[in-house]
Amino acid sequence: MNRLRSDDAELVYQSAGDGPPVLLLHPFPVHHEFWKPTMEALSGRYRLILPDLRGHGDSEVGSGPATMEKHARDLARILDDIQIPRVVFVGVSIGGYAFFEFWRRFRERVTAVVLCNTKAQADTADARAGRLRAAEEVMQKGTGPFIESMVPKLLGKSTIDSRPDLVDGALRMMRKMSPEGVAQVQRGMANRPDSVSELKSINVPTLLITGDEDLSTGPPEAELMHQNISGSEIRVVPRAGHYAAWEQPETVGALLRQFLDRVSH
Repeated sequence: MNRLRSDDAELVYQSAGDGPPVLLLHPFPVHHEFWKPTMEALSGRYRLILPDLRGHGDSEVGSGPATMEKHARDLARILDDIQIPRVVFVGVSIGGYAFFEFWRRFRERVTAVVLCNTKAQADTADARAGRLRAAEEVMQKGTGPFIESMVPKLLGKSTIDSRPDLVDGALRMMRKMSPEGVAQVQRGMANRPDSVSELKSINVPTLLITGDEDLSTGPPEAELMHQNISGSEIRVVPRAGHYAAWEQPETVGALLRQFLDRVSH
């Protein structure tokens, strides 16, 4: 693992393989190991960069909310650290939110993008209030109750019913986050800007992936992005929730490999 100072936080990231560079951004509240089941389809053909986003895994959260601006600057510094001028972005959930801010600031560094289980809209007033309330509660009660409550929101019913190993693996990753990390990342997501107006400006090859059992950023959100990003492709993964790449790594890995082979070689 590589370490890097970005403003007030030390970040951790992994870089593996050779070939065109691909930046893989995990969802909240897990870390870079989210991508391990999918890497087999990509390793040996691509250089994979896997950060722990600020506040996740072994990366520090810094002071104050982990805003999308902070995440975007962090990612630019990671790319600078390994001297990669341009990259394919693959972002899941918060990884997609971070991409939209990166696009606003550093779009010349993006060669293509895959947006998985994410959405362009800002939080509704109710959703924002829920995040802020969860941030307060986790600081008072610890991460245990919060993490347990996230399982049915993040994993599809098919996974919960038939793959206890994937549920346990997801919980293990989530438990690495500190109460402060959960709280400040939630506050950062609650305050993220709406990105729907940015969609029409995305002029690089774009693949949209979601799960048919994703209750938070499912097919309707993917379809909205598809309608607004010219030339984009959309794929719905069966028997998958919000963590589609973790739940169905062979299917998602094949989709990523096909897309990356087309846009990178």
